[in-house]
Amino acid sequence: MPAAAWDPGTLRQAAGGLVALTVATFLAVTTEMLPVGVLPAVGRDIGVTDSVTGLLVTVYAFMVAVLAVPLTLSTARVSRKGLLTSTIVGYTISNALVAVAPNFGVLAAGRAFGGVAHALFFSVSIGYASRLVRPAFTGRALAIVTAGAAAGFVLGVPLSTSLGNAVGWRAAFGVLAGVCALTVVFVLVLLPAVPGGGREHTGAGVGARRVRLGIVSTANAVVYLGQFTVYTFVSVLLLGAELPEAGIGPVLLGLGAVGLLGTWFAGSMLDRRPRFVVLVLLSVLTLALVAVGLVFPALGGTLAAAAFWGAAFGGMASVFQTAAIRTRGATPEVVGALVNSTANVGIGGGAAIGAAVLAGPGAGWLPYAGAALVFVGLVIVLVARRSFPSEP
Repeated sequence: MPAAAWDPGTLRQAAGGLVALTVATFLAVTTEMLPVGVLPAVGRDIGVTDSVTGLLVTVYAFMVAVLAVPLTLSTARVSRKGLLTSTIVGYTISNALVAVAPNFGVLAAGRAFGGVAHALFFSVSIGYASRLVRPAFTGRALAIVTAGAAAGFVLGVPLSTSLGNAVGWRAAFGVLAGVCALTVVFVLVLLPAVPGGGREHTGAGVGARRVRLGIVSTANAVVYLGQFTVYTFVSVLLLGAELPEAGIGPVLLGLGAVGLLGTWFAGSMLDRRPRFVVLVLLSVLTLALVAVGLVFPALGGTLAAAAFWGAAFGGMASVFQTAAIRTRGATPEVVGALVNSTANVGIGGGAAIGAAVLAGPGAGWLPYAGAALVFVGLVIVLVARRSFPSEP
């Protein structure tokens, strides 16, 4: 279908494209987060500490943070469908390289290559989803695609973690590479082409819109910073609470499953009461992380508090993506790049902060450090009413 032929419509009319983006997003998140579940096993095999292994998340996120905006701008005239497909090919190569890496250097290089693909994927996919539907359906469309990210936590990371613990982490990355290759075909068949590029919103108020976009992006970075200060080392926390290593995969499966509740909550309300949604989710996320710190290392209490933590974070991606798109501070692709970049500033920075806390005060302080950062994000949202309005 020619790009110019696609006419944005309802969720039903765009269903095929949204499904393709959701599946691709599932694999993107699984690729990014898989080291979290197999981190201790990778460290033992390669011969490095848990804090050093955690830097595999940092190097991936660093590539995204640095390259998302420039790569998006430089590819503005490239076919959206072709560009999105190429990023999935990049994920395939990255996972295959990690699966056969003989040492930590090659392992980090494979992750860096995946980071380059990721720098473009979410930048393109956020804009892609918003172009498939009319503006009245933007929040729900992005929530549907974001459900792929939640599913990555629900199924992708836990299942690949369980596979990694059963037959080796290399096998988990190898299987993921094969699934990514199959998804290239799926996306080519199901995803309609849409026009890319576009002009930035100009005219009266453009400066204020860009300021609002900057505020949303900053809040996004801070919240992700807090989340991944803790989540990067969730397997270390669970082991510290005396959970058997074989139980990590099933627990991550449960945390991802409750994350779908947060995604559902955000999707059901974002097109009606967006400010209410973000305030509720950030408040619960802050309190849940504090609770994890208070009850750790008691296993039962840690798991109960973590359930609220997982549910609250499940809605975060769609909340910030929708808020950023609605500022109209830039084209959907540039907005997607900024959301992608700032989220990965938080992911990479959070992994680095978490590594420092783990090597210093210890695992028990990780939840408190994360909660403090998420609280800063909550304060930003409370103050910035124009960036996070009560109505769409």
